[in-house]
Formats: sequence, C-alpha cells, structure tokens
Amino acid sequence: MSWHERKRPICLEKRFEFESYNSTRDFLDKLGDHSEAIQRFPDISFGKTYVNITLRPESEADDAVLTDADRNFAAEIDALFN
Repeated sequence: MSWHERKRPICLEKRFEFESYNSTRDFLDKLGDHSEAIQRFPDISFGKTYVNITLRPESEADDAVLTDADRNFAAEIDALFN
C-alpha cells in the first residue's frame, strides 16, 4: 500500500499492519531511532498490531507543500517496515 496524500491538511498518511505486538514494537523502535538520527518526527498513533503515520511538510509555513524531502522520509519509513 502506498502513502495517501491529503490536501487538507496537507500531509502523507499510511497505515502499517503487523502480525504481533512484538513486531509492532520492533517497528516503532526502529522508527524512533531513525527519527532521532535525522531529527524528523512524524505523528504516530498505534495499537496492538498497527501503526498509523502522518507526515506533515517539513516547513511549518501556512503555504507549505510536500517536497521531495517529505517523500524521501516516507520512503525511509517504508524501508524500516520491509
């Protein structure tokens, strides 16, 4: 499944599903380490076997748009999942 691009508010969203709670935790740990390393933090909600991630534009300006950097971050998150 690919990232869903929303226009209002502008963001990328994706749901990741897992077979067990341990798999969910492993992914969240990898995501946390990666986010700390690059100092970029997505919005996250999760349950026992899923993680919902929302990526907002790196710029906080009112007219911000999604950039290649935002899409690259999404691809990096996909790589953590695979």
